[in-house]
Amino acid sequence: MILYWALLLIIAMLSYGIGSISTTVLASNYVFRTRLSRLGRGNVWFSNFRRVYGLKGFLKLLIVELVKDVIPILLGGLILNFKGHADVGFIFAGVCMLLGRLYPLFSDFHGCHATVAMALVAGFAAPSAGIAAAVVGLLVTVILRYLSLGAVTAALTAAAVALLTVDDVLIRNLIFVCAGLELFRHIPSLFRILAKREERLSYEEDLSYKLDEDF
Repeated sequence: MILYWALLLIIAMLSYGIGSISTTVLASNYVFRTRLSRLGRGNVWFSNFRRVYGLKGFLKLLIVELVKDVIPILLGGLILNFKGHADVGFIFAGVCMLLGRLYPLFSDFHGCHATVAMALVAGFAAPSAGIAAAVVGLLVTVILRYLSLGAVTAALTAAAVALLTVDDVLIRNLIFVCAGLELFRHIPSLFRILAKREERLSYEEDLSYKLDEDF
């Protein structure tokens, strides 16, 4: 039992630490070879990344996200497979990674979006829940152009599908935890949407920063 808890602690630390690493910074610095914090609105959040790099940049960011997020999940499954509980390792690592996404240690606990991560975690535990969350979240985001609303509907979809299809109580509850974390993180955004103060997604690339002499 002590060994099992020790393995869980190792998974939690690794997954949260990797989750805390900003994907937008990784993609900006090592894929585009520029510093996002010096472009657009001067921050490293997803909205600024999309504004500066456009749709093609978003697709590259998505690849970086998937690679970074799948690493701790696979490590979690590999570590707990030592005790014959790889499925629990996958989802537990995913929950810890999601916490790192939403409340990152390296950004003073001020996280950004985690919709892709949430759908990915749900997909490892229950493929139908992950796929449904990704499809619904993407459709809502594209049609209504609210990233936060897409995140919320994705989380609700993952929870609903898990409730209907997942028999393992522990796995199902951990998917609920992931969905709950995503919902809680976006409550302020929902209030801004209701007040019509939330920024809508734009499909146009912002190139104004190129006029700056510093670049």
